[in-house]
Amino acid sequence: MTTLKTDNIVKKFGGLTAVNKLSFSVDKGEILGIIGPNGAGKTTVINLIAGTLPVSEGKIYFSETDVTNKAPHIRNQMGIARTFQTVRPLKDFTAIENIMVGSLFGQKKDLKAGREYAEEIAQLLNFKNINKPIDELTVLELKKIEIGRALASKPDLLFLDEVMAGLNSEEIWELIEIVRKLQQQEMAICVVEHIMKVVKELTSNVVVLENGQIIAEGPYEEVSADEQVIAAYLGEDY
Repeated sequence: MTTLKTDNIVKKFGGLTAVNKLSFSVDKGEILGIIGPNGAGKTTVINLIAGTLPVSEGKIYFSETDVTNKAPHIRNQMGIARTFQTVRPLKDFTAIENIMVGSLFGQKKDLKAGREYAEEIAQLLNFKNINKPIDELTVLELKKIEIGRALASKPDLLFLDEVMAGLNSEEIWELIEIVRKLQQQEMAICVVEHIMKVVKELTSNVVVLENGQIIAEGPYEEVSADEQVIAAYLGEDY
């Protein structure tokens, strides 16, 4: 079943076309990689699908429903969630309370049920010190909070926007295993990432963007050998 489908979406900022006729799909239980150089339009695509930016042209379908003109909170309640590159936790809240915040905007608004679900998420994320103050958390723990807040809305589609950035190799592998667990729950996941070992390990298909357009798509082994991808992004030494 197709969870997400974009149909020739375009985003223009004045005379600049940031995303140009982008069409791709993500199926239930699939992990799709979205890669490309800085400024390629990756985060803009997330913003368009999440609803924080309106599309200039084209259509976005979520579980076969046209969500192109729906507000961000409606899309979130329907099952679309995303993380942000910059983690901004609520500093007066504990770790578990920060995760709970996500449930208030998604499908589960009851505080008691929200805490119970947040504790389940913390267990999935291997987050042991759930009552820790924010200023005592490690970078990895902050990343887990960011993922946890997204999961608290009970999404069917999850965008992970460079969640591995700033982590060491051991921490990266821990998050890779967590994403695999999410896939086992038949969640559709889009991984926007610059760390190629993450893309190689997790994804079944990859979309490569340059200047807001798809220049290659397919399995990682194919796109990583594509001459246009090497020239635009990976480099000859890859």
